[in-house]
Amino acid sequence: MTGERALSESERRFLAARRVGHLATADRGGAPHVVPVCFAVEGDTLYIALDEKPKRRPAAALKRLANIAENPAVAFVADRYDEDWARLGWVMLRGRAEILAAGKEHDAAQALLRARYPQLRAMAIAGLPVIALRIARATSWGDLAAAEG
Repeated sequence: MTGERALSESERRFLAARRVGHLATADRGGAPHVVPVCFAVEGDTLYIALDEKPKRRPAAALKRLANIAENPAVAFVADRYDEDWARLGWVMLRGRAEILAAGKEHDAAQALLRARYPQLRAMAIAGLPVIALRIARATSWGDLAAAEG
């Protein structure tokens, strides 16, 4: 396992090859909440898309957004499982999350996410927020170099 530090190039490549990650948030009382997310990394920030898929409640009321408003400390993990355990690997990021509702960074993040996920191109997401995880620490383990199987 590597130590806690900024995101390395091998971790960046590993994340670029992953299509889904998991965002962990906690409310003010520390109750955890983990959801699968679409993401993209630019510099020292990981951006997470909110899409227009039908949900039980409007995007503004999503538990992950409420948790970030109460407690911006978050964690994110992307991993690879393989029956050949020599190929296992994961990258975990920790930091503070911000909710970007509009503006230049919001728009650039949505463009980055649309480029990575063609499914988002057909969705009306311009009015939806983007989660920006400001990466403070990266931790990784396993084979980050192995190609996707």
